[in-house]
Amino acid sequence: MEDWQILTITGVAILAIVVLIIRFKVNPVLALVLGAAFLGLATGLGANTTTETIMQGFADIMFEVGLLIGWGVLMGALLNEMGAIRRLVDKLMHVFGPKGIPYALGLTIGTALQSIFLDVLLVMSAPLARRIAPRLGKYGTAKIATAMAISLECGIVLMVPGVATVALAGLLSVPLGEMLIFGLLVIIPTIVTSIFIMNFFITRGLWKIDKDQQPFEEAEEPSDGNGAQGSLAQTPRDQTTPNDDGGSGHVRVAAPAKTGVETSGREPGLFVMFAPMLLSLVLIGTGAILKMVNFSSPVMDFLSTPVISLLIGLVGTGIVARMTIGTPRVEKAIARGFSESGQILLLTGAGGSLAAIVATSGMGDILGQYFTASTVAPLVVVWAIAAVLHIAVGSVSISAITAAGILAPVAPAMGLNPVLIALAAGAGSLFLVHATSNTFWLLQSLLGQTTRGTLKSCSLGVSVASVMALGFTLVLSLFL
Repeated sequence: MEDWQILTITGVAILAIVVLIIRFKVNPVLALVLGAAFLGLATGLGANTTTETIMQGFADIMFEVGLLIGWGVLMGALLNEMGAIRRLVDKLMHVFGPKGIPYALGLTIGTALQSIFLDVLLVMSAPLARRIAPRLGKYGTAKIATAMAISLECGIVLMVPGVATVALAGLLSVPLGEMLIFGLLVIIPTIVTSIFIMNFFITRGLWKIDKDQQPFEEAEEPSDGNGAQGSLAQTPRDQTTPNDDGGSGHVRVAAPAKTGVETSGREPGLFVMFAPMLLSLVLIGTGAILKMVNFSSPVMDFLSTPVISLLIGLVGTGIVARMTIGTPRVEKAIARGFSESGQILLLTGAGGSLAAIVATSGMGDILGQYFTASTVAPLVVVWAIAAVLHIAVGSVSISAITAAGILAPVAPAMGLNPVLIALAAGAGSLFLVHATSNTFWLLQSLLGQTTRGTLKSCSLGVSVASVMALGFTLVLSLFL
């Protein structure tokens, strides 16, 4: 088959996936598998090879990241149940004060809290952020909303153990420790510079208080049982919003539940709550560093293996949780974590199936012929593909995984480090978060913004972060 035919068929397959999700409201998992099947048959792979490749692609990425995603989501569910987020945000405000809190909160959410499912993290932290906003001055709502939007979205695709980050690492066979280290090198400056740029324009006329935010009405909620107050802002008790997993349905968003720790004993310190998770990340990072310097130790090789490191973090978090909130609540949190991880795993696996078909069809060899020895061209292309897909579909996970899968076969031919493709795909998938995203509507309702205001804080803010992340990835490519 001619190259132009394969390119055309691949483009039609990607377009068909987008149409199925947006126009016909087909679940993204089904749409990805249907698109992969069409691509395989249309490019002449045959029925047997197509089905075997789809299953093998699913199996390969589950082999790489299945348990990792599961451990991360379960760990986040336990931290959420313990009320760790509420205490952490209050601590950050106390330590960094009004001027530093947007940066401190952004970096914390974007890095340390990525084991927590995004919607859960947002629903738990938004009321606290709303309470903090008036202390930041005239543009407090705009600054805190922008910081949260940027950090929440960046963390999903750039930071381990963010679910899309782990999926990208598995799809491109990037060691998770390497993804963690280079992801940190990109996400930290991305969050800081993006918040700085947005705050500069917010205070210089971009934000119109009377049009971009709703009146702040204090309505103090009862104490959570440990002296901590609930949100000071009235938020809708129930709202229907587009689903972030591709806009293929609707989800019912309940108001934040109380997260106070109901114990009769002594409550552990904040560091103790997060210590197991931090230990797992340290082990993963240490393993990557030791590998870079060609040092090998059987004990460290075992402990720094991502699946073991995150398992250690999960077990440790579970022990702390049992001591803090009791076994019944731990079991409920675990059950919710399993429920949340199911769709994530299926979506990740379906993305792996599509990527496998793309590679088998010869798409990678064709694209490799059109790129020079420069690493810039393929990175910009993967960023652009992810950006276009995200604008159309509205899911950072789908757009990042699909874009990375298309360009993954180029990496070996170009001598391009696959971690750069993962970071570029993640950066592109952040571009123009808008009305098809569940996060967009949650940020609007929970932080007291109008739709116009959310377009500025979320859509524009995260788009700035998308461009900055690409820039820092290109800089990183000079050294890899």
